[in-house]
Amino acid sequence: MKLSRGFTSSVCEKIMELLGQNEIDHHQRQVAILSQDSFYRELTPEQKAKALKGQFNFDHPDAFDNELVMKTLWQIMQGKTVQIPVYDFFTHSRKDEFVTVYPADVVLFEGILMFYSQEIRDLFQMKLFVDTDADTRLSRRVLRDIGERGRDLEQVLTQYITFVKPAFEEFCLPTKKYADVIIPRGADNLVAINLIVQHIQDILNGGLTKRHNGCMNGHSTPARQRRTSESSSRPH
Repeated sequence: MKLSRGFTSSVCEKIMELLGQNEIDHHQRQVAILSQDSFYRELTPEQKAKALKGQFNFDHPDAFDNELVMKTLWQIMQGKTVQIPVYDFFTHSRKDEFVTVYPADVVLFEGILMFYSQEIRDLFQMKLFVDTDADTRLSRRVLRDIGERGRDLEQVLTQYITFVKPAFEEFCLPTKKYADVIIPRGADNLVAINLIVQHIQDILNGGLTKRHNGCMNGHSTPARQRRTSESSSRPH
């Protein structure tokens, strides 16, 4: 299986659409998507109180449960079915439910800080960084947080200035250097996305394995253990 990381959700969705994977039953999909947003840590009562006031930094690397990320990725690499937690952005806690991800030939793992941990970063055989301008990142965040997470505009802007923008500059942007491919303009860059889609199709068809003898980035990978990762300049 090939693990790939670095995509934004919009880029992942476009890739799945072009591959025709979004119309296939989850049990039969050759390509699966994971999101770093599913792996936020459980908060202490004090942290949750801050979060409810918009005073907790969810864009800091420590906000994520990297141990669970590592465990999940290793299980995926072993071809196992995994249970992914579901995070509730209204209550800032994990729900009592899971999403089942079945074994796939390619796994797209999207998240803005997936390249930050070397231990996690080294698991990905292709690393993609989606580069979008600051205005686009802010507008998308405002629309998402107001429309999907019940926040008001003042809270979104305050959180962006206090936490999101500084965290992006300190933790996300420096990881751009680890990317194998940089995609400017995100989902609007159909030329770049089509190249990635073709690369994935080669993997699914066995062409890349035949040409490269089953090796990606210097590591030999079993048939259902390839993964692709995507990082993004779009702050969450």
